[in-house]
Amino acid sequence: MKRFSLVMCAILIGFVVGCGTTSSSVPRTPEPQPGDPDYGRSAVGANGVVAAAKPDASQVGLDILKKGGNAVDAAVATGFAIGVLEPNATGLGGGGFMLIKLAKMKEAVFLDFREIAPGAARPDMYLGPDGKVIPESTEYGGLAVGTPGETAGLLYALENYGSGKLTRQQIMQPAIDLAQNGFEVTKNFSDIIADELEIINRYPATAAIYTNDGLPLEPGDIVKNPDLAATLRIIARDGKDGFYKGDVANKVVKAVQDAGGILTLEDLANYKVSVRKPVTGTYRGYTIISAPPPSSGGTHVIQILNMLENLDSADLKFGTPTAVNAWLQALRLAFADRGKYMADTDFVSVPLTGLTSKAYAKELFGKFNLNAAMPSATAGDPSRYESGSTTSFSVMDKAGNMVTVSKTINYFFGSGVGVPGVGIIMNDEMDDFVPTPGSANSVQPYKKPLSSMSPTMVLDPQGRPFMTLGSPGGTRIFAAVSQVISNVIDNNMSMQAAITASRWFTQASGLVHVDNRTPVSTIDALKTMGYDVNVRGAWDNYFGGVQGVLYDRNAKKLFGGADPRRDGEARAF
Repeated sequence: MKRFSLVMCAILIGFVVGCGTTSSSVPRTPEPQPGDPDYGRSAVGANGVVAAAKPDASQVGLDILKKGGNAVDAAVATGFAIGVLEPNATGLGGGGFMLIKLAKMKEAVFLDFREIAPGAARPDMYLGPDGKVIPESTEYGGLAVGTPGETAGLLYALENYGSGKLTRQQIMQPAIDLAQNGFEVTKNFSDIIADELEIINRYPATAAIYTNDGLPLEPGDIVKNPDLAATLRIIARDGKDGFYKGDVANKVVKAVQDAGGILTLEDLANYKVSVRKPVTGTYRGYTIISAPPPSSGGTHVIQILNMLENLDSADLKFGTPTAVNAWLQALRLAFADRGKYMADTDFVSVPLTGLTSKAYAKELFGKFNLNAAMPSATAGDPSRYESGSTTSFSVMDKAGNMVTVSKTINYFFGSGVGVPGVGIIMNDEMDDFVPTPGSANSVQPYKKPLSSMSPTMVLDPQGRPFMTLGSPGGTRIFAAVSQVISNVIDNNMSMQAAITASRWFTQASGLVHVDNRTPVSTIDALKTMGYDVNVRGAWDNYFGGVQGVLYDRNAKKLFGGADPRRDGEARAF
């Protein structure tokens, strides 16, 4: 089964900031205890917390903080490291987003290093002679590859927002060491390899690293990638040009073109990071700051919460039939709007103000029926409210600096295309376009495909750092992020409890997905209402893998949470 990797881990590094008691410091559910399935994943620290999808990545970020680096330094170091540790989900062959709010900044900035359609891309490039989409052409092989942005994005952040106390070499050395010396295969990683084995084995450069003579690596095996270590050394020495020009670039282009792709040296050399304004909103007095287009995620996080704000918190009591039905109806309406309006705003006019408007959300809320299913939803008209298998990690430091990052190669193991001598796997991000002409999200040269990645920050009612989080999971991302935010604010859960809790998901129509920890009475009620319900396993990574940190001002401590649906563990000091 195809599995998306968007936003694979979320790290959060934080230090104590501010003082006093607010509604964000009321007692919350207790931390996990021995025997709980999520015990050992959370961490508490007065100085710093890192919560990543891999414990070694959490440690990398924490070590950078201990050496005097700031939140951006730690995020960049973790970003390079997680690309080694989660090659199925992210890496130099992909791209992503970074949301930064330093203490000295009045407003947050959003770094967009999303993959870009090559210059030779066309709206009909995936259509065969019969006018139909050629099977797998958007998913696997060279034609699925967009121009990668990860190296440019991470280095841009370091150069423009880092502390300046640590060199690029110092920031990247942990990732170099992990690639050179190797890391241990977990059961989660072994299972993913087994699931994607047919695709991996299509591409010898990929199979050579992540299989044992064509068989899946087993838990406990050691993965070493000396070619990737060499590539990282070149980037550490030469900066962005070490990847986008010269020998590495030549090898990348050759591998993609040999696999049927259209990526060129010019596409690589011309890649630039875009600096954008994040989308913002409020929920019950808390400020939400999140990802703008070309991600749909942040817009719909705010839109969903705006709709649910029309209910009392008591109506959203976790796991009740009324609460779950409300979530499903909000998701249906948000997905209907996503399909019609969302795209790269450099190419298409998107009614962002209307989509995030509370007045529009109230209009949509009028379509809710809390006693019956919403079988399907159609897009509304937000323009009337206009005024004129990813990785994710987040950071807060003692100065009040906040960073959250989501990055990906799209499907697990991306396009499958490995680059000989470079040690990376290329993305299949072109699959996030609509593969036929006529859509707002159709393919165009140099356009960015629509994403659901939702790196998100939450400020308390006094405007102070409160929470930061993100998730993998493709189109399930903004559902997971908004549900965790509500779990904390509406249901007074701890960070770990909010992450571990059951989740539910649906799109504009079709199946409703819940996990089997959802109360049986609620599942039965949803069926009686008229929903077609699919019950998944307790820790199914279909529902994402949120990692995050919450600052409790009453305790003056940071609480990092990591998702049992992944290999995540938090680290603290």
